[in-house]
Amino acid sequence: MAEDAVGGTLTGTRIRQQRLARGIAQGALASQAGISPSYLNLIEHNRRKIGGRILLRLAEVLEVDPQTLSHGSEAALIAALREAAGEAAEIGDAEGAAAPDLDRAEEFAGRFPGWAHLLAGTLRRAQAAARQVDALSDRLAHDPQLAASLHEVLSVVTAIRSTASILVETPALEQEWRARFHRNLGEDSQRLAEGAERLVRYLDDGPATGRDILSPQDEMDRFLAAADHHFDVLEQGGDVDAVIAQSDLRPGTGAHVLARAALETYRTDATALPQTVLLAAVKRHGLDPLALAQEADVPLPRLMRRLAAMPEEAVGPIGLISVDASGAIGTLKPLEGFAVTRLAGACPLWPLFRASAQPAMPLRQRIVQPGRGAQPVQAIAASEAAAPPSFNMPPLMRSFMLLLPDTPEDRDAAPMPVGTACRICPRTGCAARREPSVLGNTEDAKL
Repeated sequence: MAEDAVGGTLTGTRIRQQRLARGIAQGALASQAGISPSYLNLIEHNRRKIGGRILLRLAEVLEVDPQTLSHGSEAALIAALREAAGEAAEIGDAEGAAAPDLDRAEEFAGRFPGWAHLLAGTLRRAQAAARQVDALSDRLAHDPQLAASLHEVLSVVTAIRSTASILVETPALEQEWRARFHRNLGEDSQRLAEGAERLVRYLDDGPATGRDILSPQDEMDRFLAAADHHFDVLEQGGDVDAVIAQSDLRPGTGAHVLARAALETYRTDATALPQTVLLAAVKRHGLDPLALAQEADVPLPRLMRRLAAMPEEAVGPIGLISVDASGAIGTLKPLEGFAVTRLAGACPLWPLFRASAQPAMPLRQRIVQPGRGAQPVQAIAASEAAAPPSFNMPPLMRSFMLLLPDTPEDRDAAPMPVGTACRICPRTGCAARREPSVLGNTEDAKL
């Protein structure tokens, strides 16, 4: 394939296709191009390379662009065939089968374009199915609530089947044992119904505040949510250890470490910007984070954290999300109507990701997620250094996004469409999509 790795060896096939489509005899084309019929026959069977003046003369006689003959439109198709051949070769090695002939991919695409497109389409569908299975497997592997619920349902189903088999296969069973097995069936059926109901509710609602969440991050989220993200003791400069001691955080799970770091930040922020001072400023400026931060002379991320820590009856509903440099979600205070999940990452279109690239610039954007009846929200994003810089090491950045309910005066600007996470976002045609959605067809999305 010295002439062209993608299309050069198919030039003869394209010349033959163009000639036949125009009803020109091989001898007539050779005569008009100034070459012998035998040489043209070798060219059309891809046994002779062609270029330069001969290619130009043939293109002129056939009334086509020379580029059409030299490269054609099979580049993407041939690339797909090579990818399919590579995957098939791996399977073949495992099963002892022969690997596909990569050197003849161009010829196969040129001579049998219908079969080539069918094979490439089959590869795309198989890859899409594999990605969907990987997404579901990832959730099953990393979602302890889902795994535990499925295990419970399967265990009860196995118990019911075992008991039913005994009743069916032992017709002479004593009455006492038969009654006992019937009672077991009744109890197991009740357990199955309850387990299935919990599983369906969990799949409908996502991770909630159940006692059986095992992730340290989820446990800390539950702890903060139970306090509405507000701690009166820390507002007065109280002891972090005392707050943790009174919590129901399970020891040894790592949640203590996360909670301690979050509460230490809370106490530092409260010392720098006391609640009474902040609420007085809110009465003057309303929920204008930038004006509030400037008046209090505090960094915008700190002001955002303080607003999210205020009682809802004082400032209204407020959400807050933070991410580190890797994009992993740290702080998570949800706002009703704006979905966030730790299981599937985050939408790369959220303003807080732009804030990490523009650390000196606060951002404000009206955004809306997909879904029937979804309401826009106001998102204010800013970033701060999570650790100071050192030689050959830039500062580690952490970005925050404050979420505020939409107001009538904000509705002049059209909201920017964003998602929840690529894996569970139904929007198609999104340039920021990282992976296909398990909720629908995203073949037209840019991956």
